[in-house]
Amino acid sequence: MELNNRIDFVYIFDIQDGNPNGDPDAGNLPRVDPETGLGLVTDVCLKRKVRNYVQVAKQGQPGFDIFIREGAILNSAIDQSHEDPKVKEAKAQDKTLAARQVMCQRYFDVRTFGAVMSTGKNAGQVRGPIQLTFARSVSPINAMEHSITRMAVTTEKEAQKQEGGNRTMGRKSTVPYGLYICHGFISANLAKQTGFSTDDLQLFFDALRNMFDLDRSAVASSCLNTHPNSATHPPTSSSTASQSPKTPTSPAPSPTTPSPSTPTTSPPASLSKN
Repeated sequence: MELNNRIDFVYIFDIQDGNPNGDPDAGNLPRVDPETGLGLVTDVCLKRKVRNYVQVAKQGQPGFDIFIREGAILNSAIDQSHEDPKVKEAKAQDKTLAARQVMCQRYFDVRTFGAVMSTGKNAGQVRGPIQLTFARSVSPINAMEHSITRMAVTTEKEAQKQEGGNRTMGRKSTVPYGLYICHGFISANLAKQTGFSTDDLQLFFDALRNMFDLDRSAVASSCLNTHPNSATHPPTSSSTASQSPKTPTSPAPSPTTPSPSTPTTSPPASLSKN
């Protein structure tokens, strides 16, 4: 079933003793806005987790493959779309559009987030119906670095240098606690263009609820709770929208989530690990 209404949603998640999104330009320290000290998680990071969840949940079922996946060769996937009978039968001037439709049908992330596929044999560009902002922490975060020791070395040369000590020093970075808020927007008009359906929407929200569970480690994504909240807006004519611009309504805070207006530096007592 196709979407008929615009949807605005707020995604809230918190991190304890973890690194939600390391910055490769800063030694993989947690991303921080240098002006405000607020923690950041990029939209690309969140989309990666959604893609990983769909890969595991759907196991490559037709229509739910992932275009931007680890180790993928994008031009190969684009070129394969031109082998589809619908594309072969299309006129020369329509082949790119036909290939674009095939890519939207095959790949969940293409019809959800969009993609630039103008390389290789060319499948055009897709503007996805779901757009995410950076997630930003409610309060400034205090990024911490921890020294760690491994009681082993990588090479024999290192062992000889240490005369049998065989220890390697390393570092890991964490955020003691951070409550992050991300805003998302879903366009019904763009969903119709890419074929994004209500079933795809349900899968997307399932991913937001569960994707951190697939990414747990000693540091990465030590997520305590996630709270996706959405508001649906009926279609409005352009004249009505220009007179009364629609302002997304912020949902009421979850009973287990501290109010975004209240700075938080440590986990509230009501939060417990899943």
